[in-house]
Amino acid sequence: MDAEPRADLKLLSLLAQYPSDELLAARAELAAQASGRRLRRFARWWHDCPPAQLRRAYVETFDFTRRHSLYLTYHVHGDRRQRGIALLRLKQRYAAAGLELLDGELPDYLPVMLEFAALAPEDVGLAALAESRDAIELVRTSLRDAGSPYAGLLDAVAALLPGLTTAQARRVARLAAEGPPSEQVGLEPFAPPEVVPMGPG
Repeated sequence: MDAEPRADLKLLSLLAQYPSDELLAARAELAAQASGRRLRRFARWWHDCPPAQLRRAYVETFDFTRRHSLYLTYHVHGDRRQRGIALLRLKQRYAAAGLELLDGELPDYLPVMLEFAALAPEDVGLAALAESRDAIELVRTSLRDAGSPYAGLLDAVAALLPGLTTAQARRVARLAAEGPPSEQVGLEPFAPPEVVPMGPG
């Protein structure tokens, strides 16, 4: 992968995280790294927004609305057993590429997937993101419908991936209309997004 896409992916990973003190201290430097119209526009808002307002916007956007969850497998699998299988496969893919997750970190968290895409050899990481294209598009569309500035961030992510196929567009429309599937019987293998901490990652 070229150096520029890697840098964009790393920057997107940081911008998609909760705006911690560390990130805020570096935000002038980070915003200056943004390339491309979509990413520059979002980075300008992210840089100029007062810290307390930025933190509030992040929490209200991603912590309180399931449809905006950055835990991508949730959108496709809900809390069914299939989600556990998808998470396990992602973990195995990360391990094979030498990326170690921090304790309590779920592998489908978008900032983690973006970091993996930036660090993984060749296009392995981008392939993992492309496999989550349906969920990324669902979150992107929902953020746009809500008028959230974070829609620009997801626009920048989507711009690095192949466009939606007709079949993917149909699936996204169905998920948007019906919501994620639910397990009727048995134990849920993972907590739903509102139970999982979605702060600094």
